[in-house]
Amino acid sequence: MFLFRPRGSEITRRKPEALWLLSSMPIIAFLIIPVLALLGTAHPSEVLQNLQTDEAQSAMKLSLYTSVIATLLALVLGTPLAYLLARRTFPFRGGLDTLVDLPILIPPAVAGIGLLVAFGRQGLIGSHLRAFGIELPFTAVAVIMAQLFVAAPFYVRAASIGFARADSEMEEAAQLDGAGSWQAFRDLHLPLAWAALVSGCVTTWARALGEFGATIIFAGNFPGRTQTMPLAIYLGFELDFRVAASLSVVLLLSSFLLLLAVRSLIAKAEPVTLQQ
Repeated sequence: MFLFRPRGSEITRRKPEALWLLSSMPIIAFLIIPVLALLGTAHPSEVLQNLQTDEAQSAMKLSLYTSVIATLLALVLGTPLAYLLARRTFPFRGGLDTLVDLPILIPPAVAGIGLLVAFGRQGLIGSHLRAFGIELPFTAVAVIMAQLFVAAPFYVRAASIGFARADSEMEEAAQLDGAGSWQAFRDLHLPLAWAALVSGCVTTWARALGEFGATIIFAGNFPGRTQTMPLAIYLGFELDFRVAASLSVVLLLSSFLLLLAVRSLIAKAEPVTLQQ
């Protein structure tokens, strides 16, 4: 009977794991219970029925359209900044690095006020744009700007971490081989950072999709024009809770499934990249 007793090292290893798992259960339960409660609010057929309304359809289309554009803008505009922060040293770099993270820390409502003061009809820049007949507040463009402002830092931070993966010796070796700045970026840094870039894009998209505070202040809550899914949930909470719950389920499942798929893809492909 003693032949099947685990070794002392195995018992020692399992005991701390069990203790850590037991200690983690309160926060795990706290995170999971609201999700399960939300998923249990409506039957799938009822969710589909509630999503057939014109307001829900319009909100979903606008959210998908604006969040994708905001993510693409973050990718195009944020990649050079992420590379700069990761690979170059210059004066006031620390201040710029802090400024990039600032939209993550400030309340979204403060971000909306800032956008309104800067780009509103009487704003710092908006007043000059108005002279050319360009008005940004309370338009779909304002929705994209609000989403980009609060979500782009997530991409810049993730991309910066990815670009920092190549050490200085690898970059010097590429330069000795005759690689210019663009060639080193394309052939060295991008292959090493691609997983971080994809992860940053997904996080940015999820944050843009769920943006509420800055959007409602800078773009307003006009059905069919600026009402995104989070704004429709807010309005539906007052008018029809079933529609609000259905939209919440869509947001929850879409974000979870996309994050799960991307992380699985990265986990499978990254070891191959490192071996190459």
